[in-house]
Amino acid sequence: MHWLENWHELKEYWWLILIFLVGIFINGIKALCRLNHKDYLKNKPQIPPHRDNNAKWDEDN
Repeated sequence: MHWLENWHELKEYWWLILIFLVGIFINGIKALCRLNHKDYLKNKPQIPPHRDNNAKWDEDN
C-alpha cells in the first residue's frame, strides 16, 4: 500500500489538519449565524400543492 508509506510524514503535521478542521467548523458557525430564519419564514415562498395519484388508485380498486 503506497499511501501508508508516507503516513509518518502526515503524523508530524497533525496540528495543521486540526487547524484546518477548526477553521471549517468556525466558518460554518459564522454562516449559520448570518442566516436570518425569521425573515425567511416571514417571506417564505408558497409551495405548490402536491399532486398525488392516490385518488386515481382508489378509483382503480
